[in-house]
Amino acid sequence: MTMNFPIEFTKMSGTGNDFIIIDHRQPFLAREEMGPFARAVCRRKFSVGADGLILIENSARADFRWHFYNGDGSEAEMCGNGARCAARFAHSRGIAPAKMSFLTVAGIIRAEVQESGVRIAMTAPADLALNREVELDGARQRVHFLNTGVPHAVCFVNGNNNTPVKAWGAAVRFHQLFQPAGANANFVEVLGPDALHVRTYERGVEDETMACGTGAVASAVIAGILGLVQAPVKVTTSGGELLTIHFTLADDGKIMDVFLEGPARFIYDGQLNAEAML
Repeated sequence: MTMNFPIEFTKMSGTGNDFIIIDHRQPFLAREEMGPFARAVCRRKFSVGADGLILIENSARADFRWHFYNGDGSEAEMCGNGARCAARFAHSRGIAPAKMSFLTVAGIIRAEVQESGVRIAMTAPADLALNREVELDGARQRVHFLNTGVPHAVCFVNGNNNTPVKAWGAAVRFHQLFQPAGANANFVEVLGPDALHVRTYERGVEDETMACGTGAVASAVIAGILGLVQAPVKVTTSGGELLTIHFTLADDGKIMDVFLEGPARFIYDGQLNAEAML
């Protein structure tokens, strides 16, 4: 396909996770071009810069579909903060009503744009695994696992402000326990009976991000299963903002009615010129 510059885009932020969003209902990128395009435009200092790229397209099964790419050009199954931004963008452009559904690799996501933010219904968490062990800085650390649309490892710590997230996160993300896909790594401090502080190392970004919606959900649900908190759970992100996680734990161990609430903010509208790809 041929790209005709300039290309209109919108920059949005979900609790510090920032995204480039493009209305791609009239496609100009082939699937094989999307990853390299994302890698080029998500470069900080040399292009727009973002944690990820979201392309909004038409869907016969939902109000719209998205293609989501991490900053390194890899496609991600789901992103909670990106989902809230995509929902608010689509509603603002008349693509979807306030209560909507959209198609992702992880399945159909339902969302509601509210006055104070966006609430999304998450796909059912899967593949729960508790009490695994990994070695971090020569010490054995207990790690738990849950897939909340994307794979997440969760490690509870004390004094989370001092956690070496980049070093420990990379060790967990590439650990043999989580191969071949790897896992996002969440470091979690319990602040109270319904409050957590979560810092996340994300695949595809390969660094700590200011927030991770699916990571906040995984951390809250696992903390609930372990009896450390009760829902709804307020999660303080690395960027200092709050996400609210709702869920129900059934007597048979089933995880149900999982919702993520939080802000989705417009930062600016812009135009990509051809030199943004250099």
